Amino acid sequence: MDNLPERQNPHAHLRASDTDRDQVVDVLRDALMAGRLTQDEHAERLEQTLQARTLGELEPITQDLAVPGQPFQPVAAASNSPVPIEEPANPSDSFEAMVAVFGGGERKGRWRVKRRINAICVFGGHDLDMTDAVFEGREVTIWAFAMFGGIDITVPDSVEVRNEGVGIFGGFGARGGESPDPNAPVVIVKGIALFGGVGGQVSSRRHKKRFRDQGGQGHGQLH
Repeated sequence: MDNLPERQNPHAHLRASDTDRDQVVDVLRDALMAGRLTQDEHAERLEQTLQARTLGELEPITQDLAVPGQPFQPVAAASNSPVPIEEPANPSDSFEAMVAVFGGGERKGRWRVKRRINAICVFGGHDLDMTDAVFEGREVTIWAFAMFGGIDITVPDSVEVRNEGVGIFGGFGARGGESPDPNAPVVIVKGIALFGGVGGQVSSRRHKKRFRDQGGQGHGQLH
């Protein structure tokens, strides 16, 4: 297949869905019927479509077939999640390690919550506020180790939280919102608190003034 010009697409790294691939197949079929593609070109591009894993791989396949003024735009699979989810192109790379020794670390605002997070604090602390975060998966696992320190986690109330940690001369507890949304991500908290604590607070309580001004819904909590 000829080299096609590249276009900037901020969603190029996202996983392609069956709907995205079907859309490309339709465009290729129309191009074949209209004579814009030969049989061999159609077969080659169809094979590339079926093998494409991301939107960035799909887009060039029909880029030179777009009607002027109406360029083809792959669309991500629809999501009913009340919390933003953007699947990474390579899930195995969705990992972050956070270490705080005699100090502290903080995540807040529009940060990306990786599928796997290792949070370690020794005589220090971590503050992970997921209120406005983008999740990189429908299941997130936090491995927490707190010794003479603490890890505070805040989650939206639609997010389910599963507590699988242990406290030894310390506290380790996790609790999600009262009515988690089945379409929202699940946060699994594992690890150990040794003379320390792993816990959190409800987003609407932490940001009560903001939620009151916005008239927004409450967010979940992790104790």
